Amino acid sequence: MPLVLNLLRIKNLALVEELEWQIAPGFVAVTGETGAGKSIIIGALQLLLGERADKSLIRTGADLCAVEAAFSGNDLQKLNPRLIEAGIEPCEGDLIIKRTLSGIGTNRQFINGSPTTLSILKNLGDELVDLHGPHDHQSLFSSDKQLGLLDSFARAEKQVAEYGKHYRQLQTLLAEHAALNTVETAREQELDLLRHQINEISSANLVAGEEEEIESRYKLASNSKRLIELANTIANKLSEADGSILSQLAETQRLLRELEKIDDSISRFSSAHAAAVIELSEIARSLSQYAEKLDLDPAQLSALEQRVSLFETLKRKYGGSIPEVIAFGERAAERMRKIEGRDAELERLAGEIETTRANLNRDGEALRKLRTKAAPKLSETIRRNLRDLGFRQSEFEAKLFALDEPRPNGFDSVELLFSPNPGEPLKPLRTIASSGEISRLMLAIKSALAAHDAIPLLVFDEIDTNVGGEIAHAVGAKMQNLGRDHQVICITHLPQVAATASSHFVVTKEVVRGRTFSNLREVSGKTRNEEIARMLGGKSESALKLAATLLKGRG
Repeated sequence: MPLVLNLLRIKNLALVEELEWQIAPGFVAVTGETGAGKSIIIGALQLLLGERADKSLIRTGADLCAVEAAFSGNDLQKLNPRLIEAGIEPCEGDLIIKRTLSGIGTNRQFINGSPTTLSILKNLGDELVDLHGPHDHQSLFSSDKQLGLLDSFARAEKQVAEYGKHYRQLQTLLAEHAALNTVETAREQELDLLRHQINEISSANLVAGEEEEIESRYKLASNSKRLIELANTIANKLSEADGSILSQLAETQRLLRELEKIDDSISRFSSAHAAAVIELSEIARSLSQYAEKLDLDPAQLSALEQRVSLFETLKRKYGGSIPEVIAFGERAAERMRKIEGRDAELERLAGEIETTRANLNRDGEALRKLRTKAAPKLSETIRRNLRDLGFRQSEFEAKLFALDEPRPNGFDSVELLFSPNPGEPLKPLRTIASSGEISRLMLAIKSALAAHDAIPLLVFDEIDTNVGGEIAHAVGAKMQNLGRDHQVICITHLPQVAATASSHFVVTKEVVRGRTFSNLREVSGKTRNEEIARMLGGKSESALKLAATLLKGRG
């Protein structure tokens, strides 16, 4: 089953309090009176596509608004590797996208229940939905966009990606070559600095983990006099001084033995007392040994002090820690090896540049052949579509130009040229003033790319503005054809377009207890006939008959 948007939920967004829209595949028309709230559907989709939002969108009186969409179809499995890489739950049955906005300015977005970033949401949205509004034709004026349209028609995405990889690789190699190929004076100055840095770091004989050990030893050494004094004082009080604790315990131990002779139940106290005497004797002995070890000479203390000072100096100059200083020295040594082996390195880089440039030329020429072959076919396909849309004698050409220098997307640029009337020269699209002409041209281009476009959902927001009559019938037919390869949602004011849709929804607005509400409902049968009649100008008998004729002839 192809990928489709089958559910859109909106809560507290502008005039919509709560809406749950079940959407069918094919061509879906959305109509309604001006100001009824049709644009809110577009706003909801834009939120789900990662567009920026602010709290002014939240319905008055509400604290939070939410928009949620559910996509289904077998093609969802293709998205799973990217979702997993981004830490998002993969698709099992559906793809669920949700966006919330709060009154305190906290915006959150979720994919399959997993929190995600706006950037990831936007990238995913670009693969799912292609949205065209009455002002989106501006994108057609971009030369990069026009070249992308031609590449899409030529199915050249893989070749474009391969060319781009070699282009970026070549730029990196050229930058490295230029950085290495500096003037001799600057080279010698850098070498002198590198030699000094490397010598200063290497002569320190740094070892990872040494800093902590040295600082611990220095702390003990610098306080050794006080530590020795304290340890010896405790040891003396325990065992050596007159009236020491252990000498007093010897008397209590003798008294316990006499007590035990009279009452042998006292033996447990005598044993515990003896153990305490042994434990205190061990403490006194250990403290004496500890004091002896701390008896460092001034030379050792001075050596430790100098080592600590050296650590601080190196960290201040080359990094915040000894491992960072070591890493700096390694980088400096590598840089010096490259400069000292400059000629060999330049030769190596020149070889890589030559190989990469050959790959780039091969890919660029292959891409040019694809574009050269596809451009006339694209031009003819768009010309046919334009004739269907009322431009009976128009001309259109996708004209390729060779560039003087390679660019990130190839050796070529393309200019889409259009002449709506016979006798007029072909001109770039950006010179077209009529929004009706550019809207139909966009539809002609989109129709030409329909079979090549992998994006499943196409949304058109009143791009049929400023057209009518027979041309409106042609626009409806094109939308209907697009609906065979894609799911198409079209917000339209033309009855001829709405009548060709496979399903039809109407947006209405009502005021209840002083509050305005927008609602969406599906129309079919009699109610759809009445809506088409309203769009034709009223619900007169003639309008109803014409509406019935339009609906009957929708194929």
